[in-house]
Amino acid sequence: MNSIKTIRRVGVLTGGGDCPGLNAVIRAVTKALILNHDVDVIGFEDGYEGLIENRYRELDWNAVSGILQQGGTILGTSNKADPFNHIIHQDDKLLRIDVSDRVLQNVAALNIDAVVCIGGDGSMTIARKLMDKGLPVVGVPKTIDNDLFGTDYTFGYDTAVSIAAEAIDRIHTTAQSHHRVMLVEIMGRYAGWLTLGAGLAGGADVILIPEIEYDLNVIQKIVEQRSKRGRRFSIIAVAEGAKSLGGELTVQRVIHDSPDKIRLGGISIKLSADIETATNLETRATILGHLQRGGTPTAFDRILATRYGVAAADLVVQGRYGRMVALQGGRIVDVSLEEVGGRTRTVGLDHELLHVARRTGVSLGASA
Repeated sequence: MNSIKTIRRVGVLTGGGDCPGLNAVIRAVTKALILNHDVDVIGFEDGYEGLIENRYRELDWNAVSGILQQGGTILGTSNKADPFNHIIHQDDKLLRIDVSDRVLQNVAALNIDAVVCIGGDGSMTIARKLMDKGLPVVGVPKTIDNDLFGTDYTFGYDTAVSIAAEAIDRIHTTAQSHHRVMLVEIMGRYAGWLTLGAGLAGGADVILIPEIEYDLNVIQKIVEQRSKRGRRFSIIAVAEGAKSLGGELTVQRVIHDSPDKIRLGGISIKLSADIETATNLETRATILGHLQRGGTPTAFDRILATRYGVAAADLVVQGRYGRMVALQGGRIVDVSLEEVGGRTRTVGLDHELLHVARRTGVSLGASA
């Protein structure tokens, strides 16, 4: 266990996809360490890539002032960098090599006592492996998908839900005007939290999530019944990871030099064609894509990110490494990185929000 007196320099990085609230965490970690413990803070650029390539900048009070409300991350990020599977190009081939020892050497050369890793499941998996090699790390949960184990909420989720719900609100007006079936495709990878939250908030008639395979016949019946009752439009919120009964995921592309090679996307386009063919109702699809990642974080995410940042700083100075800060039952706690990395928290089939959806007449695309 490290004591407060031994902590002199701390590194911070933001890994994985960008997300509203990242700057709020960077700000909170830095200010809490400087103000309360007179600790120097180093920001590694572009996530784990900065650790590998030894690219960093000093983070002082001025560097993090005024960034609370900014989206994205001032440090940059990468969803491809992995010290244990570093990709190099050699003889027109992609080779994966382990450069984790180089990371440890870089950190030691900078006299860094610990590193705060801000990221999702992939970033937490890497953080745990670096911890196993002797690097003191603390994790902060980040993802718009809200799919990390050990925490009720990740920062960035609330902002993304708000953006997607507003998009559904706007789709409503054009759907009503043209009497169309409108599909809104929402991110979330293999978990339905984002689509479920946005669909409920936006008043979608049908919500399709990865955890429940949809039946085209059920969807057809719903939109046709709405049309016959004079509701000549329907709104369908569909997760990028949704799939039909016995069907396959819709893959937009494969990125071979990324640890997570599969990029989902396009299910709404396929499903809109299926619905139009089955019902003869005009159907359109809108893919929100990276709009959900951008912009100013909500007040909830700013506060949550700040709470996480302060808690992460506390863990560092207490020498409680190998832990990730989390929100459970409204309280900030911490959990072991071993519980988090490499796991996906999906929507349980008995979750309250599914019950709420059904009780308010929202279809989940399958027979009850």
